[in-house]
This record gives sequence, C-alpha cells and structure tokens, in this order.
Amino acid sequence: MELKPGSNWLKLQKKSQTTRRKGKVVKGSQKTKGSQKAKDAHGGSTKTLIDSINDELEKRQGGARDPEALKQWAEEHDIAAKDLSDAYNLPRSKINTSEPVSKQKQSIGKYLAIDCEFVGVGPQGTEDALARVSIVNFHGHTVYDRYVKPRERVVDWRTWVSGIQPHHMKEAIDFKTAQKEVSDLLDGKVLVGHAVDHDLDALLLSHPKSMIRDTSRFAKFRKLSKGKTPGLKKLAKELLNMDIQGGEHSSVEDAKATMLLYKLEKKEFEKTYLRTRH
Repeated sequence: MELKPGSNWLKLQKKSQTTRRKGKVVKGSQKTKGSQKAKDAHGGSTKTLIDSINDELEKRQGGARDPEALKQWAEEHDIAAKDLSDAYNLPRSKINTSEPVSKQKQSIGKYLAIDCEFVGVGPQGTEDALARVSIVNFHGHTVYDRYVKPRERVVDWRTWVSGIQPHHMKEAIDFKTAQKEVSDLLDGKVLVGHAVDHDLDALLLSHPKSMIRDTSRFAKFRKLSKGKTPGLKKLAKELLNMDIQGGEHSSVEDAKATMLLYKLEKKEFEKTYLRTRH
C-alpha cells in the first residue's frame, strides 16, 4: 500500500519554508535572519527535527510509504504517532507505536537527562533552593520526578517561572531522601544536562566529568549564541522546532528537550568526549 503526504504534512513543509534541490537544503526567502544565522553558524551541519524527518521522507521513493516501516522509524526516532498520522491522513492504528510504552523504553538505561526547578530563599528570595528534580531516560520516558522540601524558609516561590506552588510541598520529600535517590539513580550513568553543574550543586552531588554531556558547553550549540552559553529555550526552538518555557517551566519538559538535543548531535558529543580524553 502506498501512502502519500496529506494536507497537514504539506502545511508543515510550507511552514518550515524549506525547498530541496539536488539533495541540498535551500532556505526560503521568508526565513528569519536568526534562523539563517543559526544555519550559517553550523555550516549547515546541524539539522532541525523537521529537517531530519524531511530527509527520511525523501529516501522513501517519491512519497511511497510503508506503514510498518514508518511505524518502526517513528519508534526508533521517538516521533509521535499523532504527528505522523496527521501528516499522512492515516488512521492512528496504521502507524501507532506500541502502547503502553515498551519495557525497554521505560528502563533506566545508560543515558539520563536531569533538570531541576528552584524557589527563592534568603534575603529577598535571591538564593536558589531545590524544589523539584526530574530525570528522563534516553527515550524521554520519565524515570524520576519528585518535589523536594526546601531546607530553608521559602521567600519567593517563583511560580511564574518555576511552576512550584505551596500545595506541591504536601507531596514533597525531604532533601536528603531526594539526594540519596538521585545519587543511586545516576550511579554509573552518562548524565545529560543543560548547565548541569547547577543541578548537581543544588543536590550537593558530584559526577565523573567523563560521564557528563552538557548541552550548554557543546561547541556547535554555543555558536548559536556567538560563543556565549546558549539558552535551552533558544536551542529547543531553533534545533528541535519545540516551544518550551513559554510560561511556567516544567523540569520534565526541559529534561526531555535536553535529551533530544543530545540525541540530535550524539555522535559529535561522543567524538568531543573522546578527544578530551587524550
């Protein structure tokens, strides 16, 4: 059976304003200067998630789509079944990935991404205190998400950015419990994070440098901010076409975005790590 792109997919392609000629990506004239600069900074080597999907579609013989192959590809690349079914006007059952999530994807695995949320303590609430810890595995499955009781009196809940409210403390665990649980979880794992030292410091934990992959320090990503530390929101938007941190932050959402950024450049991350070892 041949499946052709539906109107939703064509809209998505039009939205991305990307024209392909002879295997090259030619940006449309309406593309923002910021996005063009991002591409130039990478020498065209870093692709967005949409670019990756487009590349895969081009390989599939002029629009012919095998449902099983498409389903397998979606599972391998963590593409939502809803996105693909909308793109091809297919019944969800045709390409639906395994429900519930397979045990393999739920397992902790070798790679974990962490993100924390903080509230304000101390004078004027300017000091950070840990209030939530979230950890996802390589597939973006949440393996840990707990609210943490600050050890000092909270002066500013920072709800507008942290998403933390007083009622969350009813189900919160104490700091030492969170510290022990996270330490046990991270033991022997490759830790992915954005400015991950800040999260580790908040937990009063350390992790072997050889086992850390920090997206805020990755050279290709820093080029997007002219050598400065890039914001996670900016990276997610320009490289993953994801809108995050639009209001209250979610440490789960941020951890998932961080893991996706690592996966996008996993080979380069590991090459960089190998170079620094010698």
